[in-house]
Amino acid sequence: MGLLGRLLDGSEAVRVGLFVDGPNVLRSEFDVDLSDVRDAAETRGHLVVTRLYLDEHASPGLIQAAEANGFEVVTTSGDVDVKLAVDATALVAEDAIDVLAIASRDTDFKPVVEAAARRNVRTFAIAPGEYGRSDALRTAAHDAVTLE
Repeated sequence: MGLLGRLLDGSEAVRVGLFVDGPNVLRSEFDVDLSDVRDAAETRGHLVVTRLYLDEHASPGLIQAAEANGFEVVTTSGDVDVKLAVDATALVAEDAIDVLAIASRDTDFKPVVEAAARRNVRTFAIAPGEYGRSDALRTAAHDAVTLE
């Protein structure tokens, strides 16, 4: 049952998948708090997936802090963007989420957002700050917010 059916019959909460591009969001110049990212995504529904993607050089302290904030941490030795995009697209294809929330400043996720929209999944772009906002990603998404 798609989002429209869920909203019309009220049988289930809107399922949100939150995907955070760690290397592009958790930069010192943005001073982003993961709880703010989580709070922004929760305005769209019930979080059923909350993932933070990091590269293999992420500090144990960052991983521990993210897990303490309820994030599933995914580390990869390859390209973080590719892993996030594949995982997000898979959940959309499996009809596992009604809203795809991506926290990033990277235009590379525009095709993922567009593919989700074609499958009637609402999309939500979360930018880490005015300086870190991708206008292309914001424009492709149904909704967007810039963290301050």
